[in-house]
Amino acid sequence: MAAAVWTDRGRRAATLAGTLTGSRSTHTALKSQYDALVIGGGVFCLCMQAAYLQKGGLKTAVLERRHVLGGAAVSEEIFPGFHFSRCSYLLSLLRPHIYKDLELKKHGLKVYMRDPHAFTPMLEEGVRGAPPRSLTLGSDLKMNQMEIGKFSQKDAEAYPEFVAHLEKLAGAIHPLLDAPPVDIPGITAGSLRKRLAAANTLSPIIKCGLKLGKNIPDFYEIVTAPIMKILTQWFDSEPLRATLATDGVIGAMTSPSNPGSGYVLLHHVMGELEKEKGAWGYVEGGMGGVSQAIASAARSYGVDIFTEKDVGQILVGSNGAAKGVVLKDGTEIHSKVVLSNATPYVTFKNLTPQFMKAVDQIDYTSPVTKINVAVDKLPNFLAAPTPDDKPGPHHQCSIHLNCESVEVLETAYKEALNGRPSARPMLEMTIPSVLDPTLAPPGCHVVSLFTQFTPYHIEGREWTDQDREAFADTAFDWVEKYAPGFKKSVVGRDILAPPDLERIFGLTGGNIFHGSMSLDQLYLARPLPSLSNYRSPIKGLYLCGSSCHPGGGVMGSPGWNAALTVMADQKHQ
Repeated sequence: MAAAVWTDRGRRAATLAGTLTGSRSTHTALKSQYDALVIGGGVFCLCMQAAYLQKGGLKTAVLERRHVLGGAAVSEEIFPGFHFSRCSYLLSLLRPHIYKDLELKKHGLKVYMRDPHAFTPMLEEGVRGAPPRSLTLGSDLKMNQMEIGKFSQKDAEAYPEFVAHLEKLAGAIHPLLDAPPVDIPGITAGSLRKRLAAANTLSPIIKCGLKLGKNIPDFYEIVTAPIMKILTQWFDSEPLRATLATDGVIGAMTSPSNPGSGYVLLHHVMGELEKEKGAWGYVEGGMGGVSQAIASAARSYGVDIFTEKDVGQILVGSNGAAKGVVLKDGTEIHSKVVLSNATPYVTFKNLTPQFMKAVDQIDYTSPVTKINVAVDKLPNFLAAPTPDDKPGPHHQCSIHLNCESVEVLETAYKEALNGRPSARPMLEMTIPSVLDPTLAPPGCHVVSLFTQFTPYHIEGREWTDQDREAFADTAFDWVEKYAPGFKKSVVGRDILAPPDLERIFGLTGGNIFHGSMSLDQLYLARPLPSLSNYRSPIKGLYLCGSSCHPGGGVMGSPGWNAALTVMADQKHQ
């Protein structure tokens, strides 16, 4: 089980607490018949069913097994007074049209924008009494060039062109995000009328190609190449290359030298927040604030949302079509269609009588252990010291530790590949309470450590609490080198290894994307070629979560695309 430790210094309120951030639908009785049932209350499904199925005239209910709504986008009070984004911790890839359609600001969503957004301190001796160097990046290109110039003037001059190049490639992908993949079966079979209708699905990929124009070869290279091949073409300095490389491996069991890591970088820069391209922000109250705003919008359209409703099986009729679900308490709920926000593995191995052998081949490998930390003092970094426990601009950033060189990342990856947690893990630290005072008591802070690389099994065996504590100790030892006094400030920690992410949040293998974002699991092959159009082999059963195109983190698009598919099928029945 996950290790949650409330230290001796924090035992003034010794009972662990959990906040019900996703309210039970106490004012609505669960009906026995709906038009559409959604399994799982993650933000992907909430976006989809609220704005589109319900608007399309299908009476819809959402069934969430946990006490808290939002899937991985939840806020929980793990320790008294400290509210954490327990799994997902930053917002960016929420599609703008969904943000607008659901009027999420009206429904309470507030986002704190971060600028600067990246801080990489060095572990080195300062020169002539100066602090160690660091690299800080934000929206100000001239400031970025000054920062990069500390390591390489050539890199500083190249950086603006690199950013413009990435933005052009990322912008060209946008038409693909908001539409289902090309309907190959529809184009190649059936009546002429159906083929012509299916041909419309070519439009997004044509738009993408036209936007790319002469950059098509560059696009092909970045989605297929190792990120280090791309970065080495542009830059010489290790701190800059390593900082940028983290976005090529974040959440992925891969190294910067592996093919396909370039696409993961592109995936993480193609987001948008408050009309700012590539921006990531903190949600007030934690990531559960996104889920609550979407749930509020969904309810305003008439959607019924229930927590603590654990689906045990999807019902399939004698005609081979889905006809509803059975809860684990035996309650049967019938519907015309069922949409699963669970991973394909959970959907087809645990919930349906028809298991697809191909589902076993989906890669769910995860390198992530998430550590949520309650502290009574703000970390003070040697590379950017701040007096009197006052936050500096760098405290609002994603703080990259153990990222001085790509070699450090490569070594950490290889250790996990051999079944051992990294001895010098890649650490991405965020301190959202610097901008959002609602998360922690006065003078205290919540710290998120998104760590890599850790295997699902340690040299072939299960994780133990001792293993969790030992890895957290290793991570804290490294933080201490950058910010002395950090370990003494810790009053509680919540350690989630890959098996814990799987058990608590339903993330098969602990994979935050519902499946690897590797080239063999993208677009027409996400999650499998036979499932890429959101339909399953069981008529009336659809996939709508992060396992579907366009993949992990792109909030709303899988649900939006799945809804388009469902509504089209209903129209032709």
